[in-house]
Amino acid sequence: MTSTRPGWRLVVHGGAGIIERHRLTPEQDRSIRAALHRALEAGAGVLEAKGTALDAVEAAVKVLEDDPHFNSGRGSVLTFEGASELDAAIMDGETRKAGAAASITSTKNPICLARAVMERSPHVMLSREGADLFSREQGLEQAGQEWFALPERRRQLEEMKASGDWFDVDMKYGTVGAVALDLNGHVAAATSTGGVTGKRWGRIGDSPVIGAGTYADDRACAVSGTGAGEYFIRLGVAHEICARMRLCGDEAQAAADSVIAELGELGGAGGVIVVSPAGEAVWSFNTAGMYRGRASAEVAEVAIYGDEE
Repeated sequence: MTSTRPGWRLVVHGGAGIIERHRLTPEQDRSIRAALHRALEAGAGVLEAKGTALDAVEAAVKVLEDDPHFNSGRGSVLTFEGASELDAAIMDGETRKAGAAASITSTKNPICLARAVMERSPHVMLSREGADLFSREQGLEQAGQEWFALPERRRQLEEMKASGDWFDVDMKYGTVGAVALDLNGHVAAATSTGGVTGKRWGRIGDSPVIGAGTYADDRACAVSGTGAGEYFIRLGVAHEICARMRLCGDEAQAAADSVIAELGELGGAGGVIVVSPAGEAVWSFNTAGMYRGRASAEVAEVAIYGDEE
């Protein structure tokens, strides 16, 4: 008896948090949904053409990095000192090769630098000045701080400083990410972020940490997360979901829900997107909303609020 391989799948996210209808204007709602659709279209175009999951997640994340509505690439939040420091990671589920960049300041699309680290260096993660130098040496497109640091992010930084709080006063984790399954049965994950508003002392969150905010393994699934990075790191959220599926036989939704529930028990907030070689394409979050979308050859859908299917 021969098994039928599922078609391609793609899931994207643009962050989670206190995302409620009264907090978004109708124009913001429309613009965010349109951006999620564009990301799905970019990744779906790769997969429809029999491209790799790795190419698809990179293409989808680049769209979100270039959109100022999300906390990644252009529109990233600012450090306490008022600068943009960006993190990204990418992982191939077939080979389990991975690349990441942390606290970078001048690569227009951080996800491209993460992939370059994976494919053109002997390392998994580069950071700060060294990562910026590697990016220039690899000929990746550069951008100045004026590209990343938008006026609204400066306003948010001043509001956070005035509040005396540690993190984003709006409690929105604007990390972006994508996971995909290609027609050859391989999965991949990609995540990109500006971190949290007002971060200090070179803080790095979960997004570039392989196994925390990003992970892919053809034996289980691909995961990209968004949320309170310190908690995602402590739990190893992305790897934990994969481990539950591979070692315990959990289905994707059950594994994601269980780990997000544990995240909440520790006091953490956020969400994940997951795709498996079996064709499961799910999300799970414990916040009021999460910018999210998924697509297959048959359908494409996006959602923002917690009460949407």
